[in-house]
Amino acid sequence: MCGIVGYVGDRSAEELLLAGLARLEYRGYDSAGISVMADGQIEAVRAVGNLEHLRRAVEARSGNDGPVATLARESTIGIGHTRWATHGRVNEANAHPHFDTSDHVHVVVNGIVENYLELREELAGAGAVFTSETDAEVIAHLVASRLDGDLAAAVRAAFARLEGHFAFVAMSTEAPGLLVGARCECPLIVGVGEGENFLASAVPAFLSETRQVQYVEDGEVVSVSADGTAFTDADGTPVEREVTTIDWDEETAEKGGYETFMLKEIHEQPDAVAETIADRTVRDDGVDLNDEGALDDDQLRGARRIVVVACGTSYHAGLIGRYVIEELARVPVDVEIASEYRYRNPIVGPGDLVIGITQSGETADTLAAMRLARERGATVLAVTNIMGSQATRDADGVLYTRAGLEVSVAATKTFVCQVAVMYLLALRLAELHGTLDDAARTELVGQLKQVPSFITRLLENVDEPIQQIAAGLWEADFFLYLGRHAGVAVAHEGALKLKEVSYISTDAYSAGEMKHGPIALLSEETPVVTVATDSPVLEKVISNMQEVRARGAHLIAVATEGNATIAEQADSVIAIPETDWILQPLLAVIPLQLLAYRIARLRGLNVDQPRNLAKTVTVE
Repeated sequence: MCGIVGYVGDRSAEELLLAGLARLEYRGYDSAGISVMADGQIEAVRAVGNLEHLRRAVEARSGNDGPVATLARESTIGIGHTRWATHGRVNEANAHPHFDTSDHVHVVVNGIVENYLELREELAGAGAVFTSETDAEVIAHLVASRLDGDLAAAVRAAFARLEGHFAFVAMSTEAPGLLVGARCECPLIVGVGEGENFLASAVPAFLSETRQVQYVEDGEVVSVSADGTAFTDADGTPVEREVTTIDWDEETAEKGGYETFMLKEIHEQPDAVAETIADRTVRDDGVDLNDEGALDDDQLRGARRIVVVACGTSYHAGLIGRYVIEELARVPVDVEIASEYRYRNPIVGPGDLVIGITQSGETADTLAAMRLARERGATVLAVTNIMGSQATRDADGVLYTRAGLEVSVAATKTFVCQVAVMYLLALRLAELHGTLDDAARTELVGQLKQVPSFITRLLENVDEPIQQIAAGLWEADFFLYLGRHAGVAVAHEGALKLKEVSYISTDAYSAGEMKHGPIALLSEETPVVTVATDSPVLEKVISNMQEVRARGAHLIAVATEGNATIAEQADSVIAIPETDWILQPLLAVIPLQLLAYRIARLRGLNVDQPRNLAKTVTVE
């Protein structure tokens, strides 16, 4: 969820790296750095904050014609990085590039190395001296430990030891004029120039210099020099990669070729969820939440009641969390709208765990509710996407969602990452409270780790049928969303997305409550969206669907693959991959995001900036 840029050619690397990083600023970051090489030396400059801080750091270390100034003038090769912190605090030591103990190998890394603790212990035992808290630094030491004059071979050897999802670029004094990149599920792209070449995590980094690209595929290693590129698979077998010409403008490039940021961010959800769960699910039989700043096990074990305070989309994530925590950990959970909770004189105090969920970490009502709870003696945990935000400073502990920057106002990937964190927390609480045996935990952890691939498959298969559904319903002036159990929360989030981006009047209800009033709204013109995934209450949902059909409404169902009964009851079915029923809400919301998106686009609306809405609500 950050930016990589590399350059090798015949021009000054420093300015091209800084310019490339500037064009990746839209991705979000909290620190940045570059490394340049000349005359057998590599010099790194890193800084916390925006690129202006990095430029000032370069200027400061280049004073009086110092080493950075000399290298900058002479260097025609280098790597750069903008970091969105996931492992380790936001400080200069944790910023990229990272380097080995002898300072001969520098690397920039995106993604997460799941087995970094094991590798770190092994490398430290062999004499490596670590200077950061990050998982990424192990790659520099690992490459260096395998290096014997052939950088590409060393990268392949290191690649074979790494677990997780990542892309990285390495540079070494033993291979002047060469960059070597490797990709495992995170983007990496070559920009092909004349007498020069680029490596980057996204096209905008080099778009102003070249429109000729080569795509690095999963499991491949690419060697890049000024004269050309050489691709191999992980075993060293040569691979041919064609040069493609792209015709994107800069705005399209920032969106990764997608028509809007919202669609791009919907499609980033597999990577975002993988970032959220990766190193926290290393154990097969459980979850570890020993992040920097997280609550310790005694605090979680001591929780006798949980209260979630949140607003909007985050509130819906809390609702799903309630069902999951109560189901797995058997701890009672209340979910409160933060703007109401803070004025209610709530009963809260020692023994209570209060979880404030806020994407930005700056939501005013949620912060006030968290402070009130803490003042009364409760333990407060923040679930947020932003390191250093106010929520992280006000809480006793923090769990980061690691979703990366979300540009579109309507939350998509930040929501699914919040939900993923609630699953992680539920599994950890279940282990600490002894409510789930080893076999059950192992099964659920294994299926949770498959969720990113399930989301990928879902996105590949559902957009076309959703476009067909949207084409028939986009002119409707009212939608009703229904669900039961955790499906109620999914229905609420789906309805909110449609309200936010299409401006259609929409309501969401527990399906069991429909006959207590909302059924009066139904007619042949009413689209009704039902969350009908496999669950212990599916028969009840089917009964409610039959009630809807009896009133002539147009019924759209989100259902589990292979459920023929749902297909018999609904006018349209959107299928999600089969997994444990408790995990299905995490998948079921994604088609509803796409449905809202497609309807809004057919209505000609700006989905990235809906009217009257702001990304961060810092006022009451």
